[in-house]
Amino acid sequence: MNSIIVTAILVLGILGVVLAIVLYLVAQKFKVVEDPRIDQVEAVLPGANCGGCGYPGCRGFAEAVVKSDDLSALFCPVGGNDTMAKAAEIMGKTAEAKDPMVAVVRCSGSPEHRNRIVEYDGASSCKLATALYSGDTGCQYGCLGLGDCVAVCNFDAIYIDPETLLPVVDEEKCTACGACVKACPKSIIELRKKGPKGKRIYVSCINQDKGGPARKACKVACIGCGKCAKVCPHDAITIENNLAYIDYNKCKLCRKCVAECPTGAILEINFPPRKKKVEGQTENVETK
Repeated sequence: MNSIIVTAILVLGILGVVLAIVLYLVAQKFKVVEDPRIDQVEAVLPGANCGGCGYPGCRGFAEAVVKSDDLSALFCPVGGNDTMAKAAEIMGKTAEAKDPMVAVVRCSGSPEHRNRIVEYDGASSCKLATALYSGDTGCQYGCLGLGDCVAVCNFDAIYIDPETLLPVVDEEKCTACGACVKACPKSIIELRKKGPKGKRIYVSCINQDKGGPARKACKVACIGCGKCAKVCPHDAITIENNLAYIDYNKCKLCRKCVAECPTGAILEINFPPRKKKVEGQTENVETK
């Protein structure tokens, strides 16, 4: 009986050693040697794992940085230029500085300007509401204000104003990760250059209806009249599908379009108040 037990123990011991050797050989054959610089790059990243860089988390972005020969197509919106400079230094490369971006809400259709014609009594989700109907106002393009953008923001940089029922972006907190842009089923939110001292100009409307119906649906809708494009000295404004759009790469912030817009659809952000126009004098417009 004892010999049987001893034999069993020996057999199991030998089998265990053989399997351990096999597992070791398999592990050696299929092991992946990871570049240590991936850990170094990941360490300088903000760790937000927001996906704003286009990769699955900071680890995925760090791997892309290490594998890339050129960093010009890579950018961490949360960390910004400082973070990219540190990552580039680790790789012995240079990173091109990019203008800071910020999310803007291209809709000004508050209840004051856009009357509610129906009442939505369903789940508080813009995505779901959009799938069910065109909206609770006469503007099928306008913001629904149910807060999908707020729910996906990891930085507490956007909220719904209780009076306007529209999203408001806190530009100091916004990292331009793009999560709110992707979450909006109406494609109302856009990333734009933050601008010098936060100054920026954009058309706060995406209504593509013709002038009359657009204005009837919302008092501050763009009616595609083209007046803004005609006065722009920098060829920064185009009219397409009855809607004006300002190219932030061409815009020089002269504000001529703002004064020309008959509906007030063009917003000027972080500019000083305009000086009152004196009869017989041209308007004093700040350009920078």
